[in-house]
Amino acid sequence: MQSKKNDLCFISYEIHTIKRVNRKEGMEVIYYPYVLQNTRRKESVMTVIGTGSITLPPDTVQVHVEVRTENEKLTIAQQENATAMNQVIEALLNFGIENEHIQTVSYNITPQYDYIDGEQRFRGYEVSNVINVTSVVIDKIGAIIDLAVENGANGISNIQFFVADEQAAYRKALNEALNDATEKAQSMAETMHLQIDPIPIKIVEERREAPIIPRMFVAKEMSGTTPIEPGQLTINASVTVQFNY
Repeated sequence: MQSKKNDLCFISYEIHTIKRVNRKEGMEVIYYPYVLQNTRRKESVMTVIGTGSITLPPDTVQVHVEVRTENEKLTIAQQENATAMNQVIEALLNFGIENEHIQTVSYNITPQYDYIDGEQRFRGYEVSNVINVTSVVIDKIGAIIDLAVENGANGISNIQFFVADEQAAYRKALNEALNDATEKAQSMAETMHLQIDPIPIKIVEERREAPIIPRMFVAKEMSGTTPIEPGQLTINASVTVQFNY
């Protein structure tokens, strides 16, 4: 048996010898009729990570608007809070914010205490009401904040910019990630003088985070409209891809 090895596989040859004897003529004839070849392919796997990103301007903004009131009597704190929040909501509706784009996020009642000479003394109750306001008019978010503060809001937080059809943008980033992985695999194969199978044997989509931009603000006296810059959103995608070679 002979053995021969190359880069991709092991090839073994077996030569079968058959003897036939011609008894009448006293001659022995040896035949070599065929060669058996057994091939076993050596499989190798290349693993690459591809990334892709799409940058685009946001088309939707959300902001939390809060009204906080405090009083020794809980009912008074609640009444003052309700009056102020109703005034804020009415102003937002008159501004053009649709009713379905105003949603209550939280409503909390918290006892307040002072510590004097090491003693805890009850001061009153704090009532907090937070609503989430959504707008598709990005350049008006500063005016919305100012309007809410002017009408009784004393807390602005959690501004978030995003795109309404995020999935469409993410799919584009995912396509870029897959193309990036394929190009990387082909580049490495050319460098190493390998023959790569262009069809992946495995593709794994990596986990991603939502592309939001949170910002925090506190109410204060301001001149002019509050400047809010939405900037650009970057939506990322990543895949792990395996190829045979």
